[in-house]
Amino acid sequence: MDRTQDTSLSGVDKDRLHQAAEMLLEARRTVQPIDDLPPALAPKTLEEAYYVQDLMLKALGKAGGWKVVGAMTPDGTPFYAPMPVDGFTRSGERIAKQYRRLRGVEAEIAFLMGKDLPPRSTPYSREELVDAIASCHPAIELLESGLLDPDAVDRLTAIADLQSNGGFISGAPVEGWEEFDFAKESAQMNVDGFVRVANGKNAAGGDLLRLVLWLANEAQSRTGGLLAGQWITTGSWTGKIMADSGSVALARFLQFGEVTVRFD
Repeated sequence: MDRTQDTSLSGVDKDRLHQAAEMLLEARRTVQPIDDLPPALAPKTLEEAYYVQDLMLKALGKAGGWKVVGAMTPDGTPFYAPMPVDGFTRSGERIAKQYRRLRGVEAEIAFLMGKDLPPRSTPYSREELVDAIASCHPAIELLESGLLDPDAVDRLTAIADLQSNGGFISGAPVEGWEEFDFAKESAQMNVDGFVRVANGKNAAGGDLLRLVLWLANEAQSRTGGLLAGQWITTGSWTGKIMADSGSVALARFLQFGEVTVRFD
């Protein structure tokens, strides 16, 4: 499915957004970040920001999964972004220097899909979603960006730049996650032996499945549905923490285990 063709944008707008995507991709590839997109190229709507994501994903490869973020309250509407598959690895692995500038890390909890949830007109139920999930894991999302400071630009531009996704690290699966009360969980982020966040929480609240179900039902026209083997990560518990070349980052959940990543 070519999501870049499934849009109501005009040809002029598509050309403009192609230029925006090319600028962000070049900044990432060369590790030469830009301060911001030129005003004439910046996305003006959420649809335009998602269209830039589609273009960047098309250049970087298929989606290994999706991040669902930005729900600042338990009933808030999230945003989402694809996670290109070439940025995936497992806990304890080393991350090469190539293309690394920010080395941002966030402690997260992620779900691995075991069955496809293809687009359909009838919304998926929570029971169908749980049945389609293979396992649940502690994770670290790696943050990178073509923007010098993603927090300093317009929110739509930051969303367009894959919501700063730069990779994904999965930990071991946790048994009995279906009955787990995430509202009682907390997370710690440790970088090079120093605790940077001690008691982190997810602003979206304890119902993480709500975010995955929203993605399956509300975003299917762009995602093409959720696929077996894809990872869905559900937002930061620790906020963005910056590491350095040579750093070791450890995300440790009170009950959900831990995951580590090493930067060359």
